[in-house]
Amino acid sequence: MALRSKRLLPIAALAAAALTGRTAGAPPSLQAFSKESFRPKAAARIPIRYLLYLPQGYSRRQAWPLILFLHGSGERGNDLGQVTRHGIPKQISEGRQMPFIVVSPQCPEGMVWEDLPLMALLDTIEKDHRVDPSRIYVTGLSMGGYGTWDLVIRHPERFAAAAPVCGGGSTVRLILLSAEDRKALQKVGIWAFHGESDDVVGFQESERLVAAIKAAGGTAKLTRYPKVGHDSWVQAYNDPALLPWFLEHKR
Repeated sequence: MALRSKRLLPIAALAAAALTGRTAGAPPSLQAFSKESFRPKAAARIPIRYLLYLPQGYSRRQAWPLILFLHGSGERGNDLGQVTRHGIPKQISEGRQMPFIVVSPQCPEGMVWEDLPLMALLDTIEKDHRVDPSRIYVTGLSMGGYGTWDLVIRHPERFAAAAPVCGGGSTVRLILLSAEDRKALQKVGIWAFHGESDDVVGFQESERLVAAIKAAGGTAKLTRYPKVGHDSWVQAYNDPALLPWFLEHKR
């Protein structure tokens, strides 16, 4: 169950709290999350199971920023506990408080992230919770990094910022962007992370996508980790600048 309080906390105070790290004495667990399930309307779609985190002080009296977190291929399946192995859900499970609503879906075994079910999930979360539509962010690692790039390129109007970690994707869609989508993409902050020694997803994947975003008139930066392999998510999600960076972006 998500941590709640009757006292309304301002976003600035929660952002400061997020920088202090984990809550003292809180062991790794799923207690900070509620376990949810969502079935897209298309008949062929199977239910999406996900972890939902509501920040301390959550109330419908104010709108809250949201992070959509996409895990890697190793966390696929039907055990939601696997979603907390890395990244933001791991930090929350260890007791860290976040100034965001955090939605962490689980991709079924044998499948990859697809944009339409994820966008439908976001629609549902926005309908059921008080989300600030101008502050929706997406991040993910490895397969989730691919998913992050794909979402922000296909639906740039929906996100204020994106942080793909050791991911990749096609630059063709960027080249074929409509004028409207190109303009929307130019408003999205993008911060990519990648290990230079990654032998699973080559560093060049992030490098060329960041270059393509800039060529399309967008804003993107790339943090490279020398002598780091595929597990660059450890450094990326422990970067103390990441959460404040998200909050700096608003559509």
